[in-house]
Amino acid sequence: MKPSNELFKLIKSLTKSEKRFFKLSSSLQSGDKNYLKLFDYIEKQEVYDEEEVKKYFKEERFIQHLPSEKNHLYKLILKSLRSFYSEQSVSSILKQELKNIEILFKKALYKECEKFVRKAKKIAIEHEKFYYWFELLAWEKKLLEEAYESGEFDLDVDKLIREEEEVIAKLRNLAEYQILYSKINYVFRRGGFTRNEAEKKVVDDIANYHLIKGKNTAISTRATTICYYIKGLCSATNRDYADSYVFFNKVKTILDGNTKIREDLAKRYLLTLSHLLRCYIDSSDYENATKLIGEIRALEGKKGFGNMGVMVKIFAVSYSFEITLYNLIGDFNKSVDLIPQLEKQMELYGDKLNKEQIITFSFLKAYSYFGLGEFKKALHELNEVLNDNEQLLRQDLYAFARLLNLMIHYELENYEFLSYIIKSTNRYINKTERDYTIENYLIKQLKKLVKAPSHAAKTEIFERMEQDMEVLLNNPQERVVLEYFDLPAWVQSHLKHIPMSEVIRERLKA
Repeated sequence: MKPSNELFKLIKSLTKSEKRFFKLSSSLQSGDKNYLKLFDYIEKQEVYDEEEVKKYFKEERFIQHLPSEKNHLYKLILKSLRSFYSEQSVSSILKQELKNIEILFKKALYKECEKFVRKAKKIAIEHEKFYYWFELLAWEKKLLEEAYESGEFDLDVDKLIREEEEVIAKLRNLAEYQILYSKINYVFRRGGFTRNEAEKKVVDDIANYHLIKGKNTAISTRATTICYYIKGLCSATNRDYADSYVFFNKVKTILDGNTKIREDLAKRYLLTLSHLLRCYIDSSDYENATKLIGEIRALEGKKGFGNMGVMVKIFAVSYSFEITLYNLIGDFNKSVDLIPQLEKQMELYGDKLNKEQIITFSFLKAYSYFGLGEFKKALHELNEVLNDNEQLLRQDLYAFARLLNLMIHYELENYEFLSYIIKSTNRYINKTERDYTIENYLIKQLKKLVKAPSHAAKTEIFERMEQDMEVLLNNPQERVVLEYFDLPAWVQSHLKHIPMSEVIRERLKA
């Protein structure tokens, strides 16, 4: 059985501050500290190797029961992290306050207990932590019973009941919005855009749901941000970036005005900024897009934005959009120059990057090399996407990767192999039930290009493609391809015999 590397992953996830706190708190403990020796050695390993650990500590008695030592160390690190973050997370603070309340209540120190309840309740209300607020109301009712038994009848039980009903309503309202968010997010995570009539119906049903379509249906700040976020996502999946910008900008404005809630919703805030970036890019507002990338990077380390999961999100959003921006303006050199820095960061974050982030970077790197004319490097990067067996996540990326793959093999003049993969690509596109004419059109033209007997015949096909695409891409539904690669620029580069970057720059000047 393969040794568990969970302890290794936990140690590697620790920041310098977290490690320092762990060692400091450990130094205050008495007795044997074999776990510290184990910690120091594992921390130095690049890849976890249990046999190496056993060999190094072969003279130590604790190595005979290594699994239990590892488990002990794992629990100690988690305990240390709980202490480290006890005063940083609102949820942690409220949990501690609830423990204090319970202790004071059991000791019959009701007046002191009441002070803690009032203090904790204020925090819960400010941060809209409804579950904690509800639990604190339960403690208020207990304290009310004790007050009655002591002959104090000046407290209003009806007020407490009304407040409890209000909190329950806010909880239900928020829960309903979260269900809607999960549904629209499922469509977006699968395909990026609505790919067919069935998916459009799902999005339309959500957009027309009474909590989304109605006015003043969200009864808390958290619910309001989800409501506008869902509206923005519905518009984005249908590529309506004008409306999408309005809704996501409202989410940003609300969270910027409620920093305590923003700190708790750091990932949603970053996703909101990423959607605003897409809106700027769609409207060719590259200046504001560049500024927003800088704003996103400036968030790192700020309160609420300092944990590992959020830092990974900041990295993924800022780098993917920076490369996208360079590619859109035809500056493929800058994109490619950024790749070593990107890969260094990817190595640093390792398995903390999720599947979507990894395949997005692979696709972006492939297209950057493609735009620069380095087709073998482009193919190498694209194979990272094509060789993945993911069946549900981001089918838009997998589909357009296959189309880019055909174009790369055409550039490499792998005509025999291209004839073979055109068939498999065609099968894949048809199987995914996508309503994009441009995909099937491109496959048909590549078939013709492979069979074209002369350079003149190829030129004729490219000329026809240029005319047809001008008509096809007038349809907003078909313009989705431009989110992934500049197909018209590729066609014109063959007609004008100049690099794609030059075609794009000429177009931008015009």
